[in-house]
Amino acid sequence: MPNKRPRRKFTDEFKNQIVQLYLNDKSKSVILKEYELAPLR
Repeated sequence: MPNKRPRRKFTDEFKNQIVQLYLNDKSKSVILKEYELAPLR
């Protein structure tokens, strides 16, 4: 089993920023790539 990265913690400010990007028509895939986030499974 490959080593997993440690779980990251995000501030409410960061989460709100991501939501605003999405609400302003930035695509989910672009946001995930730019911020090195993994999609929910």
